[in-house]
Amino acid sequence: MLRFARLMVLFTGLLALVMQLNGQIDRVASRSFATRAEVIAQNGMVATSQPLAAQIGLDVLKAGGNAIDAAIATNAALGLMEPTGNGIGGDLFAIVWSAKEQKLYGLNASGRSPLGLSYDQMRAELAKLGVDKIPARGMLPISVPGTVDGWYELHGKFGKMPMADILAPAIRYAEEGFPLTELIAYYWKYAYYYEDVPGAAYETWMPGGVAPKKAEIFKNPDLANTYRRIAAGGRDTFYRGEIADEIDAFMRANGGFLRKADLEAHTST
Repeated sequence: MLRFARLMVLFTGLLALVMQLNGQIDRVASRSFATRAEVIAQNGMVATSQPLAAQIGLDVLKAGGNAIDAAIATNAALGLMEPTGNGIGGDLFAIVWSAKEQKLYGLNASGRSPLGLSYDQMRAELAKLGVDKIPARGMLPISVPGTVDGWYELHGKFGKMPMADILAPAIRYAEEGFPLTELIAYYWKYAYYYEDVPGAAYETWMPGGVAPKKAEIFKNPDLANTYRRIAAGGRDTFYRGEIADEIDAFMRANGGFLRKADLEAHTST
């Protein structure tokens, strides 16, 4: 009996080793190669790459908001918590199924290139830089940010809660701080690429010249202030008001091509 027990222990150890070599984990149900169990719920789900952002979306649903309210709140939170891949300087795309209408909607809230940057001028700027392709950083790749307009397009069509309530959780986390998750912290360190880019990007993402690490508390009061102004003044604050003026002034001072006229002319499809 003792010999049999030893053989079973040996067999179990060999099985665990084989599973590790195959990249598998120990699962008693479902597919052996699966790394996560299904999430099952009755009234709503939020899926993100950041747990706190997902929780914000769930809180919005629990407070009586609908899926669009939750999506906007979650997106705003990700602009703070995962700036490596999100933010109001970028664009927004959405596919929305309206169960009430039994209809599918699509939204393209991407921004266009600056009106003052012609193709020939762009080629000339590339020649100055000694490259053939638009670089990933600098002034040339900057187009009109479409995210905020996308929020208000979605909210105007489907939203339920006031935008101030939708943006409130992201504002609170931006002011009070949140702990960085592991993978986002891993990519965050590449913010040193922005050291030679005009503006406050480098000092924002690399405070003191050092990227925050996993579990460190990060705050972004400037983003909180911007969100608060958007929540109070609406879409036009960003595209026609004080934020548009600030973007225009920054671009003129740093050799950029984007102007307030570009922001004013922006529309989503």
